[in-house]
Amino acid sequence: MGKLVGFLLAIVVLAAAAAGGGWFWLNGTYTAAGPASEDGKPRMVVVEKGAGTQAIATSLKEAGVIADAEQFRMVLRLREFLGDRPVMKAGEYSIESGASIEAVVAELTTGASMQYAVIIPEGLSTSQIIELLTTKEWKATTGTELTYKLAGEAPKDIPEGVLLPGDYAVSRGDTVADVVKRMRDAQTELLEELWAKRSPDIPVKTMQEAIILASIVEKETGNAEEQPMVAGLYSNRLRIGMRMQADATIVYGITRGKGPLGRALTRAEIDTRNDWNTYAMDGLPKTPICNPGKGAIAAALNPANTKAIFMMADGEGGHLFAETNAEHERNSAAYWAKRKANEAAGVNTPAVKPKQP
Repeated sequence: MGKLVGFLLAIVVLAAAAAGGGWFWLNGTYTAAGPASEDGKPRMVVVEKGAGTQAIATSLKEAGVIADAEQFRMVLRLREFLGDRPVMKAGEYSIESGASIEAVVAELTTGASMQYAVIIPEGLSTSQIIELLTTKEWKATTGTELTYKLAGEAPKDIPEGVLLPGDYAVSRGDTVADVVKRMRDAQTELLEELWAKRSPDIPVKTMQEAIILASIVEKETGNAEEQPMVAGLYSNRLRIGMRMQADATIVYGITRGKGPLGRALTRAEIDTRNDWNTYAMDGLPKTPICNPGKGAIAAALNPANTKAIFMMADGEGGHLFAETNAEHERNSAAYWAKRKANEAAGVNTPAVKPKQP
């Protein structure tokens, strides 16, 4: 009965429009200010996927954006008759107080829905990233206090190292699987781009090996400016058959990326043979030990031109690099002297350690 009444009413208004008066009513209704919110703040409206005009009008009315759902539908019907057929998109929208039907339709037609920032730091394992995606509530990018928790479950058996860290904008309704796919696609695109520009003499032979090396670089230094130098050092070790001896690989062999170790390594752990411990094995680990960022991947494919094969903390938050063992021993002596002097003065000596977020 409601649809029949609406249809008959539309015919009546169309008849009036044919006479000339209806056009002014239509245009005035379309552009007139809508209801104002009590506090003057925008109203939030969610348009579900697949929602038709009736469902959208109902949502707008319930949110207080429009005064009359049937009037909203009728105005759209008449504008369609006149050749203007807006296609409104699913999403979450912030509608300004007092917005006209014209402004509301424009907002929903452009699809400029509310965005939330999913921010994934470099150096996390796949299991750590999945935990973030499935448990964290992400903040809106507009500065409001709104948050959104991604819907759905994570895909099964995601390999280590295939997700590109970074900032990803999502809308309400986006799922964990959606973001995982975007992260995998983003890494694939970046890796293909950087692989085509790789240095010709790097020791890694495949894209997978490049990601493994990049993951070690990512975990072994928290200083982005050092990444090419660290990548150069590990490339040199691989090239001459020297063991990589990266502490972060021992940690991964113990935790499998489930979380930080939270303590110092033991001698037994350093000597333990497994698929990741580069103190007890030659070459690269079996898999990446984290999901490296763009900087670490770029460094692995275009490392610094260096002959260094040793490094250690410099006491200032970075590393000292050396080409020979004798030079390395001098660096070590200098570091421990500085640390001893700092301890005597009550000053903490920074050290670069494997990232353990």
